[in-house]
Amino acid sequence: MHELAITVIGPDRTGIVADVAEALAGVGANLTDSTMTRLRGHFTMTLICTGPSVVDARQALSALSGVVIEVREVSPESDKSDKGEPYVVSVHGADRLGIVAAVTRVVAAAGGNITDLSTRLTGALYVLIAEVDLPAGAADELAERLAVAAAELGVEVTLRRAESEIL
Repeated sequence: MHELAITVIGPDRTGIVADVAEALAGVGANLTDSTMTRLRGHFTMTLICTGPSVVDARQALSALSGVVIEVREVSPESDKSDKGEPYVVSVHGADRLGIVAAVTRVVAAAGGNITDLSTRLTGALYVLIAEVDLPAGAADELAERLAVAAAELGVEVTLRRAESEIL
């Protein structure tokens, strides 16, 4: 059985998620992890699936018009028991160059692994939300370093422990 990483990007339209899912289901792909969003009128979907070969998945998705597709085989994720402590970093402020680079560099320097990140620009307000796994005991020092970066960037940054998800 193959494990594939697939990205699909193109103009947003009604039914695009269903079209991608149906094309992959048609070749026996089981969608295990996925994320989809609309970015300024563009559809983007990234997913991991198991089942078909790269060639079969690519061929199934080639029937979709107007999208860019990337399909590659990946190794299954190893069972990693030391995932760290879950936190959320939030940034709000005026848009300016380098916010994502500066904040993510501070997180990386603290040993944090970013597991999800999204940004939005609404008028002049820039918002960044990142889920991070931190090494045990690293949160206080990271909060201090983020405060310094926030002052330099002229934005507000908060770090809070993530609440458990109920599935």
